[in-house]
Amino acid sequence: MTADQSSGAAGQPAAVQAIAAGYAFSGPALDLGAALQGTTAYPDAPVRIPLGVLNRHGLVAGATGTGKTKTLQLIAEQLSAQGVPVFLADIKGDVSGIAAPGPASDRVTARAADVGQHWTPQGCPAEFYALGGQGTGIPVRATVTSFGPLLLSKVLDLNETQEASLGLVFHYADRNGLELYDLKDLTAVIGFLTSPEGKEELKGIGGLSAATAGVILRSLTVLDNEGAGAFFGEPEFDTADLLRTTDGGGRGVVSVLELPAVQDRPRLFSTFLMWLLADLYQELPEVGDLDKPKLVFFFDEAHLLFKGASKAFLEAITQTVRLIRSKGIGIFFVTQTPRDVPADVLGQLGNRVQHALRAFTPDDAKALKATVSTFPRSGYDLNEVLTQLGTGEAVVTVLSETGAPTPVAATRLRAPQSLMGPLDAAALRAAVDGSALAPRYQDAIDRESAYEKLTARPPAAAPTGPGGAVGSGGAAGETGEAERERGPAPRAGRAGQQEDEGGLIGSLLRSPALKSFARSAGTQLGREISRSLFGTSRRGR
Repeated sequence: MTADQSSGAAGQPAAVQAIAAGYAFSGPALDLGAALQGTTAYPDAPVRIPLGVLNRHGLVAGATGTGKTKTLQLIAEQLSAQGVPVFLADIKGDVSGIAAPGPASDRVTARAADVGQHWTPQGCPAEFYALGGQGTGIPVRATVTSFGPLLLSKVLDLNETQEASLGLVFHYADRNGLELYDLKDLTAVIGFLTSPEGKEELKGIGGLSAATAGVILRSLTVLDNEGAGAFFGEPEFDTADLLRTTDGGGRGVVSVLELPAVQDRPRLFSTFLMWLLADLYQELPEVGDLDKPKLVFFFDEAHLLFKGASKAFLEAITQTVRLIRSKGIGIFFVTQTPRDVPADVLGQLGNRVQHALRAFTPDDAKALKATVSTFPRSGYDLNEVLTQLGTGEAVVTVLSETGAPTPVAATRLRAPQSLMGPLDAAALRAAVDGSALAPRYQDAIDRESAYEKLTARPPAAAPTGPGGAVGSGGAAGETGEAERERGPAPRAGRAGQQEDEGGLIGSLLRSPALKSFARSAGTQLGREISRSLFGTSRRGR
């Protein structure tokens, strides 16, 4: 290190005194740890984050194994104690222990003494969730219409042209009272819009090409076959349930979303988390800067959110991060290096906890150099410091109570007071079964929606896709010049099946009620849904 080593008052180096002064806040704050000089921690120079600036967002970064998860746990349990609800995405399955007191150990005792922490074992009030019920947790679901075309395009890995076409499908369904609750509803609407009658309906607002419809349908089939169809449906999760505090002591509830079961579908869980934020943004009123945030949201493995994202998607993320601050929501992105986060988003993250980085390869060296460039000037040689930090140590800079950056501080972090590991299976199961939310969300329901309305007549055979509707690239992919010459006569589907054997499009062609229904745009059912930056719908609570 090159920080000033000269001694000041109380035997502290002058650099440590500067850190102590820079983090001496007058209002409530979270304690991260003690300033670190060389290998010595200085408990009289605590490093803290003012509670009131946590809606200015943050970044927790560092190489694998450097302690990022424990930092999340440390921050989350202090927020809960201050009455702030927390949302945690449990990517690796080891955050559930936040609900139980941690065991005392020589290592924990030594760490606490080193940083001046009065360590006592304590768990947090917690709720446990699982996407679509895949795992141990209260099922979290969203309807397709609520999820919206932009987020769904990210999940399906569509290009911008296909994304625009999917937006047209949602637009049509919104206007015509065709509720999109699950994947079979969306597939049914796409199948209809590629039929001769559906093409007529779209003439005034554009068209849906057979090739694009085929791509979307195939992607939906793959998604459904992977089991992701369980994430879409009802009862839809009410994001207001993330904002709860306990009745007794007013502690914030920590919501833990279990995600190990969907690690092979990273786009799905990362965009699902973005749906939660988009929904909160829509539902919450403007409150400006509060003494403490309404919710702090930890977005683990953040690089998965941005990887391969379209320009429209990135713009929507940037705007959501910028604007949700005024709703009292703070977001912490958790990833390996700041380079994983787009510059426009990174520029809005006022609080930084940077764990150690390794420089074993040329790419690692570039990442280290880029990380150093994102910090304010300091007395440290950060190129050296960031490669020498131990597990549970980090370089910190946050916003002060006046909004100015605090001095960069090498910090030895405190030990979490809750269990640093997963709950045992029996305790987790008991917590889920005993939740007051379980009866509301546990059982899936299937109301009448687009699929039922579009298949009201007896069907004739056609290839099937998610939930039994039109298949991926079957009838839709075969629409062309030959079809236009034949007109609406029965057409061969995949494997030579004829529509007069039963199928969605054949049924639709014989359904005069559909045209009347589809023109109901002026009725309450047909009224178009209001959509947000991400195309997510506004739902009545």
